[in-house]
Amino acid sequence: MSASKPVSSIPQASDELVVNVYSHTGEPETGFDPLLGWGSGHVNFEPLIQSTLFKSADDGSIISDLATDHSVSPDGRTWTVNVRDDVKFTDGEKLTAEDVAFTFNTAVGSNSELDMSNLENARAINDTTVEFKLKEPQSSFIWRLRYVGIVPEHAYKKETYGSQPIGSGPYKLVQWDKGQQAIFEFNEDYYGQKPYFKKITMLFLDKDTAFAAAKSGRVDIAEIEINNANQTIDGYDLISLPSARAFGVSFPMQNNTGKKSLDGDPVGNNVTADIAIRKALNTGIDRRAILEGVLYGKGDIEYTGVDQRESGNPDAKINGSNLEEARKILDDAGWKDNDGNGIREKNGTEAEFDLYYSSADQTRQALSVAVSEQARELGIKINLVGTNWDEIYANQYSSAVLYAYSSVDTFNLYLQYHSKEADDTYRNPGLYNNSVVDGYLESALKAADQDKATEYWQLAAYDGNTGYGPAGDAAWLWLVTLDYLYAVDETLDMGTPQKNSGSDILGNIYEWTKKDAPSSDSGK
Repeated sequence: MSASKPVSSIPQASDELVVNVYSHTGEPETGFDPLLGWGSGHVNFEPLIQSTLFKSADDGSIISDLATDHSVSPDGRTWTVNVRDDVKFTDGEKLTAEDVAFTFNTAVGSNSELDMSNLENARAINDTTVEFKLKEPQSSFIWRLRYVGIVPEHAYKKETYGSQPIGSGPYKLVQWDKGQQAIFEFNEDYYGQKPYFKKITMLFLDKDTAFAAAKSGRVDIAEIEINNANQTIDGYDLISLPSARAFGVSFPMQNNTGKKSLDGDPVGNNVTADIAIRKALNTGIDRRAILEGVLYGKGDIEYTGVDQRESGNPDAKINGSNLEEARKILDDAGWKDNDGNGIREKNGTEAEFDLYYSSADQTRQALSVAVSEQARELGIKINLVGTNWDEIYANQYSSAVLYAYSSVDTFNLYLQYHSKEADDTYRNPGLYNNSVVDGYLESALKAADQDKATEYWQLAAYDGNTGYGPAGDAAWLWLVTLDYLYAVDETLDMGTPQKNSGSDILGNIYEWTKKDAPSSDSGK
């Protein structure tokens, strides 16, 4: 596509929007193809160009987009979805159930970050009904239906679609200047609520450059680094939006017996395998102080990794920041500082372990430092190792790791806490193994009813006796969730941001307008 002038030199109409939303996507290397990650990748977001079967309401619940309704068979293996019959792609061709089936069948085995390995096949029963056959029941399949944008069977070519996408969403791509920006214009045939902004220029700037762009007034909205939380920019509001992006420390749960992973990496840690160490850290660490000191208060304290989601269980939490109680837990378990060096020991083993973090991430580094400093007050020595991800993955089964999880897909709970072998993938890095929790996770996946699935997800965290949460096995030391920080032109009205919308800020683009501008046509 043709190159454009720098956005700062282009006169901007009132219904045009210039955004830099780094976490929303960054620049997609393979283009705007949902089957290769666009809209459905590591951080899920509104794909803009394509429609999805379902979307998110402002309260975070899942509502219909292309779908009119759906049902799940009693055994949980057959999902039937009815779709609208009034939708066209931007090339004028009608969207049918055949396109939906084609999209999902093509997604199986593709490079999309959404795992489709459980989908046996999708088939169109007629023009408005598609049937999904799963290999195993999977209540979390609703999230696949939520995030995968529908592509046209007649016009999809993997090699070219990403740069010339055809969709049925609210916008169409009209220009992509690689390394600089993408320009979207309103799709006049869009069937849903008509957005006020008829043109969106999406810049691909890093956060430091985006902050400078906001200071010079060249953008309407820009994501900025959390360390700019106390800055002011003339003509802009600085807002923070919750994201449910949770940061926590994974603990190796097995003792060191000399066991190795499939790749020959060490497995086990005799310190973190002791529940007293894990319980004491969960009890003694002052999460509020970390939130204020590292994230400038832009976030929330976190106990289970999913506190802010439906799958979160309040009973799995504990009363944290209690040093005396934490010290008593260690004393009662036999961890005592007998030689006065400030580090507890038990049976000749000192309460000392390594904590790995990505050296490329300042936030993870700062969180790791804060945990290490607070742990010293408990007599636990944590050695910090900032390095690359290859080294982190090679040591995750024998050392603690500072991880972050973002996806709202409940299947991640299964992957994160269901028992497994040391297969060198980052899911369940501590090799947590609890047969009761396994049972709850399996029941959650098999449930044909979402409310029943939620009940089982919550029980996996804590059932009054056991669970992965701090009230149970304390498999992780969850710390905080991070808000995303944005500089927003003070004349921009963003409506009601969706729940935990920090990483999907354009999810409610249909509600955005200029202050004092007339409301857009509902178009329903």
